[in-house]
Amino acid sequence: MKFARIAMAACALAVSSLPASAAGVDKLYVLYCGEASATDQSRWSPGVNVGVPIELSDNCYLIHHDQGWFLWDTGLADAVAATPEGVIGANGALRLKRSKTLASQLDALGVKPGDIKGMAISHTHPDHVGNVELFPQTMLFVQKAEYEWPGEGGAPRFKSEHPVTKLEGDYDVFGDGSVMIISTPGHTPGHQALLVRLPKTGAVVLSGDAVHFKANWDNRRVPGPNFNKEQTLASMQRIADIVEKEHGQLWINHDKPQSDAQKKAPDYYE
Repeated sequence: MKFARIAMAACALAVSSLPASAAGVDKLYVLYCGEASATDQSRWSPGVNVGVPIELSDNCYLIHHDQGWFLWDTGLADAVAATPEGVIGANGALRLKRSKTLASQLDALGVKPGDIKGMAISHTHPDHVGNVELFPQTMLFVQKAEYEWPGEGGAPRFKSEHPVTKLEGDYDVFGDGSVMIISTPGHTPGHQALLVRLPKTGAVVLSGDAVHFKANWDNRRVPGPNFNKEQTLASMQRIADIVEKEHGQLWINHDKPQSDAQKKAPDYYE
């Protein structure tokens, strides 16, 4: 697979001007990568819906391009599936579950871990990086700011031996504008989103955690635990501008009503 790094200015041009018809991407699979329940929605919407429970989805996305397979986010660790009642996360704020593994879903599609030539994560929270090491030889694309952000106790966020490309801004994954990593800091120091230009569906932006659910998007609410509020708002505006210019869709990863309405693998979007 060819992964072509291009300069920031060229990336910005590609985001704004390259038509979906130029895409070498032909399939986008939505994979179930877990779910969460919380008793207090206001963790993500400060001062709003205090004490109101919420259910959240957690998806991963598998993209087929004529150059090979690319994986966006890896969800909760597959080991969570061994605990049907789920596990407690986020300092007790969430109950996290997964009823089937990422590995089993890839297997059902006939895709082996070694077939995935490139992967990226929106950010390094556990519900997005839980299965990174199912793909120990796959090139990982992550913002340098995220990679170098110290983890708990100052620990590194990834294994040092995992192949990595540290980004400093946008990145054209296949060199043709069909799959673009978009730098969207704020939720974490090196958060990123993904723009996928599909030949039939059109442009789709995969949010990561730039926003958690539609009400927060509509009202531009910033969760209290976010790394930087001003960066979050700027990143949300940047995503909105891309969606408008592309006449595209925003797929909000944790918005369960939206996720429930989406086709899941083995179905796919073209």
